[in-house]
Amino acid sequence: MKTSLRIYTLAIISFIVGTSEFVIAGILDMLASDTGVSLAAAGQLITVYSLAYAIGTPILIALTAKMERRKLMLLSLALFFIGNVITVTATGYGILIVARVLLALSTGVFMVVALTVAAKISQAGKQGGAIAKVLLGFNLALILGVPLGRIIAGSYDWKIIFTGIGLLSLIAMLILLLTIPKSEGEAVVPMREQFALLKSPRITVALSISFFWILGYTILYTYVTPFLLDVTGMSERMISIGLFAFGLASLLGSQVGGFGVDKWGIPRTMIGGLLLHAGILFLLAAFAHSTMIVLPLLMLWSFSAWSMGPVQQVYLMGMAPQASGIILSLNVSIVQLGMAVGAVLGGVIVENVSLTAAGWFGGIGVAIGLIPAIYSLSMRRRSGMLEQNLIVTDKAEV
Repeated sequence: MKTSLRIYTLAIISFIVGTSEFVIAGILDMLASDTGVSLAAAGQLITVYSLAYAIGTPILIALTAKMERRKLMLLSLALFFIGNVITVTATGYGILIVARVLLALSTGVFMVVALTVAAKISQAGKQGGAIAKVLLGFNLALILGVPLGRIIAGSYDWKIIFTGIGLLSLIAMLILLLTIPKSEGEAVVPMREQFALLKSPRITVALSISFFWILGYTILYTYVTPFLLDVTGMSERMISIGLFAFGLASLLGSQVGGFGVDKWGIPRTMIGGLLLHAGILFLLAAFAHSTMIVLPLLMLWSFSAWSMGPVQQVYLMGMAPQASGIILSLNVSIVQLGMAVGAVLGGVIVENVSLTAAGWFGGIGVAIGLIPAIYSLSMRRRSGMLEQNLIVTDKAEV
């Protein structure tokens, strides 16, 4: 089988597991109604998922480092299938929490291993493209999975979504077994070594940018469907269109973010993206009751939010090129932690203030991210000037 087809196989499976993560935000109101809990309580299913992903994934990856890669992916998909079965058969909120933990752990392990396998089986010099294709599959879950999930849940029942995902995961296991070759495990990277990078103030401050960026985003995104339904007054059809447009804009934003790093540099792209992101959230809150204004703002919000992804990755990799894999893994954990905290704060705001207020507080959260961003970039500039002075001094001495 051609290498490209194997890469696309991993990308399609990434779409399946990604849908299980993102689709919750699109059906939150239905899930809350069926389980008899408040919107805020339902939103905590996202918190639990993010915490399990952030904390559990690096631990499991370290524990299974020596395991053959195809076997590990198959085991993670088996756990993923079990998580979907529990979701479909759940009779209460507590069981759903268990299911979300299993789905988070299985998705986290699969994605990390799939990315490393894609790089291994790709041709020399094309590793970056292979990784991008797998990530595209995951990102397409936001573009297609969420609006399709909303349509299916609105027409039938939200549990049908997870029934379908579970069945697709079984098919994915068979296809993976037949198409992806075996590959050996990797050298164990101790957890102590993984977290040693956090001792560097430059890296810690830079990672906090990711935390506040995604925290502000998640405060509103967790409750975006009830926001559009109850505050903006959108119909079911308009919500599905809005969620599709939102996902499409996220893909465009990530591409523009990568282009911006090369064209305008990291500082301008990062600060500009954060300013636009915060501003759009404020505008969404201010014009929450106007469908005509909210729909384009929804796209601009997604565009500005996800333009930060490639910018932050390039920025962090440049800080520790010798440990780029570890630092990107840490960034994923920080992003998931930010999502967890954002979902908690969003729940508190929705429960005690209003859905509209989630937009205002989300904008504040993103705006706070400008503080570590400006400080980190100033540290980077000073570090660059110091290195340049050292080079000049060395030349003078010679």
